Amino acid sequence: MSNFELLLSGFANLAQQPAALGLAIIGLCIGILLGVLPGLTATMGVAILLPFTFGMDSVSALLMISGVFFGGIYGGSITAILLNIPGTPAAAATALDGFPLSQKGSAGYALGYATISSVIGGIISVLVLVFMAPLLAKFALKFSAPENFALAFFGLSIIISISGKSILKGLVAGFLGLLIATIGLDPMSGYPRFTFGYAELMTIPFIPVMIGLFAGSEAYKSISEPNQTKPSKFSITKVVPSFSDLKQRFFLMVRSGFLGSCIGSVPGAGADIAAFVSYNEAKRFSKDKDSFGSGNVNGVAAAEAGSNGCTGGAMLPMLSLGIPGDAVTAVMLGALTLQGLQPGPLLFSEHGDMVFTLFAGMLVCYIALLFIGLSSLKYLVKVLSMPKAYLVPIILTLCIVGTFAINNSVFDIGVMLIAGIIGYIIRLRDFPVSPVVLAMIMGPMAESNFRRALALHSGNLDFLYTRPITATLLSIALLTLLFPALKYVYRIARNKTDDSRDSIPERIL
Repeated sequence: MSNFELLLSGFANLAQQPAALGLAIIGLCIGILLGVLPGLTATMGVAILLPFTFGMDSVSALLMISGVFFGGIYGGSITAILLNIPGTPAAAATALDGFPLSQKGSAGYALGYATISSVIGGIISVLVLVFMAPLLAKFALKFSAPENFALAFFGLSIIISISGKSILKGLVAGFLGLLIATIGLDPMSGYPRFTFGYAELMTIPFIPVMIGLFAGSEAYKSISEPNQTKPSKFSITKVVPSFSDLKQRFFLMVRSGFLGSCIGSVPGAGADIAAFVSYNEAKRFSKDKDSFGSGNVNGVAAAEAGSNGCTGGAMLPMLSLGIPGDAVTAVMLGALTLQGLQPGPLLFSEHGDMVFTLFAGMLVCYIALLFIGLSSLKYLVKVLSMPKAYLVPIILTLCIVGTFAINNSVFDIGVMLIAGIIGYIIRLRDFPVSPVVLAMIMGPMAESNFRRALALHSGNLDFLYTRPITATLLSIALLTLLFPALKYVYRIARNKTDDSRDSIPERIL
């Protein structure tokens, strides 16, 4: 039977298991709630839910866990757009344009596009999982330390695109993120670095820092502006975009979803990387690059389609090779084992019916997400109608509760508050915050894989140009880094005017 026929058979099997569908919807709602609350990530939700799946059949258990996964990735965009609080690391890319849109009174519009893009990206990821599993699994298998380093370096080059008006300030912010990322255990020797005697810093508390930089700094900024106590104005009259509007951006969402699926299929590259890369590519191909970061809905659509496209992609190596694509699928790998299933090539031959029933259920989950998300947006967006005198304490409370819930650590709360102060100072000096977060995500991946690659090649750097995938990714990254300078040189050559001899363009300063 072809994959399409097996998928249709999966839908038929699913129709006979209404309890499995009900559990999937419950998991989806739980995931959305977890994604909305800062710090309560999809990984935590899946881990907490895992013991409750012991008595369930395989399809019901895996669909419920998948629902939490999908809902958690989507839910992070809601607070990112409304309050500039990324509920998940991937939502940090959504906040770049989502929050400016809400400040302009288009919160409903941004949330509508976030929901639709999430669904389109998720459906594409499942279809990729169904029809392109052998091809992508074979490609992902070629990634080792050199390729993973090149992928991380390419991710770091995206700092150029999210630096806002000043590339120099963006690079400084990215360097700060890299410095923060060095705190903790050395990835090769395991020796503590820059921990100052605090055992809690053996592993850098990434999510508390991210919450502080985004949400904490926003709260401090509101406190420092006591006269701005009027409630924010917003419009919810256009939650669902028009057909012509969707048609205009449909290819962007499909491309970002497919890109997210490809990135997700690479072990170790999660939804956060997929979101930032998709955002960068949307900006690269846009005719209005300068509007990104100040309220361009294309940035929201690309980031959400990319992060949700990663969901099915991350499951691909987990199901076909037994290699989890990210932290969530690592927990799901444990769920499969508990159900007596061994991930790998034999899973499809020995349990094909169950696997394709699972795929069918995933598609139903994303269709349900469309209706659940759109129907609840008008209520969620009312958060913005609250005066800042009430909203700021709620934001700080959410930050503290979400931070504490990660490790039940008061120390993490202190880290979050300090990160908020740093983020506030950064904002006062017009330095972008997003490069700090991006560097913290990509930095450890780049460092560890670069040092492993050096060890594997006896200290020789020839892997940078002798391995085709590595060389290709590094070339693209270098072009991304040099693009502003090349663009400036091209403009001078084309204009050939006296004023084109200005020493340094404002964009770089």
